[in-house]
Amino acid sequence: MTSVTIIGGGIFGLCCAWEMTRRGASVRLIEAARIGAGSSGGHVGALAPHAPENWNPKKAFQLDSLLMAPTFWAGVGEAAGLPTGFARTGRLQPLADAAAADRLAGRIAAATDRWPANCAMHLTKAPAGNLVPDSPSGLWLFDRLTARLAPRAAGAALAQAIRNRGGEIVEGQAPGDPAGPVLWATGTPGLADLSRDLGRPIGKGVKGQSALLRYAVPDAPQVFAETLHIVPHADGTVAVGSTSENDYDHLDPDDRIDALVAKARAICPQLRDAPVIDRWAGARPRARSRAPILGPWPGRPGHFVANGGFKIGFGMAPKIAQVMADLILDGHDAIPDGFRLA
Repeated sequence: MTSVTIIGGGIFGLCCAWEMTRRGASVRLIEAARIGAGSSGGHVGALAPHAPENWNPKKAFQLDSLLMAPTFWAGVGEAAGLPTGFARTGRLQPLADAAAADRLAGRIAAATDRWPANCAMHLTKAPAGNLVPDSPSGLWLFDRLTARLAPRAAGAALAQAIRNRGGEIVEGQAPGDPAGPVLWATGTPGLADLSRDLGRPIGKGVKGQSALLRYAVPDAPQVFAETLHIVPHADGTVAVGSTSENDYDHLDPDDRIDALVAKARAICPQLRDAPVIDRWAGARPRARSRAPILGPWPGRPGHFVANGGFKIGFGMAPKIAQVMADLILDGHDAIPDGFRLA
């Protein structure tokens, strides 16, 4: 039985810990604060695919992960006895004008070629659901691949699933000097550590903020409009987010959330009277490459890295867990070249 130490209780650390525990490894996960204390403790949970045109390895990797998601999250929920909030409810995007519809012809064709038939993308004049954004053109783009996850519920379910399968989770403790193999999934602080160790900029934190509204439309498709995600969840809430702030002097929620909520209400008038019940802010780890950072830590034998989730971490996590377990437990390296540190 391989013994693995995982540092970091965010989505990458937890998913990797679950996958390795599921495969029979002895796993100890150490989190300096608490599960989901960083960027994995927000509200939004939009598992949205990259645009299907201009295909590349990053998009292929993400598609594999999104297609793995139903089975992956069902397994977590069953092992934990807790909900994860996962559902493939689709996504609506309003179009500004008829010219926008014409420009989307290539995207729709690419989705037909790349995505499974049951995840098709198409234009509609009569969108389904109880949360429909206003559309100046009277047209909406709908896809069936987009899914949702409740970040905090998913983190709690992963932690419980790991414990139920015999893994150990330690919260509120510094990692010390763990013996290998060790996987570092430490988000924004981890990017700073890598930058110092390797003597070059690897990435940084970008502040994001979101809000949670009380409005029950649990089966409605999520909305993406004017760079804003509006995501209904199963518990009778709707998440709205998020900002991308490169320059900031604190990580507390501030009045930018009011602007997010006002924008969401303008896009979806159904939310006009929905009360705000929670606000969140945190630093999301963005690598300079804009891709996740996976693989061995250069110069540190037996140490590995999974970082750089930024806006796509929840969607990428099942596939990342698979390839990191393959690498650490089996010595099989299936990491795309563009995801590597070296």
